[in-house]
Amino acid sequence: MFEYFVSAVTALVSPGTMVAAISRCTINGRPVDCGNFIGPFLGLMGGFMIIWLALLILIIAANWKIYTKAGKPGWSSIIPIYNIVVLLDIVGKPLWWVILLFIPIVNFFFMIIVLHRLAKSFGKDIGYTIGLILLNPIFVCILGFGKSVYQRISDGQTSNLTPTAQ
Repeated sequence: MFEYFVSAVTALVSPGTMVAAISRCTINGRPVDCGNFIGPFLGLMGGFMIIWLALLILIIAANWKIYTKAGKPGWSSIIPIYNIVVLLDIVGKPLWWVILLFIPIVNFFFMIIVLHRLAKSFGKDIGYTIGLILLNPIFVCILGFGKSVYQRISDGQTSNLTPTAQ
């Protein structure tokens, strides 16, 4: 195992020896020619990487559109943690909920509430919320690229600062 590690490090330093380093491997202590396996494996992994990158770009674009529809800057959807702050503003929840979204197990339940309010903000029902939970990339793309319009929802709670009629 150590010899394989040394040959892999050598391959990184000197790319010309990569094929020789990769093709030398052992299974159960016997030397085996892995050269016939490496090419198709790397091709398959490269194909998966291209598909993954394409899906990632599609999801980023859909989130960008959702934020733009809500009147927020699209770039805020790609900044870690800040995107959560802006999302909480979109769904009408207080800023301190960010803390709840970093607590294990608790975050699961509060994220369901955030996704439900996101669906309601765009005029969708509980079925769409379930779709956002189970098949998030698909439903985010539908929400971002679809014809739904953002409408800010309120909790129906009155503030303590508003005067009451006597």
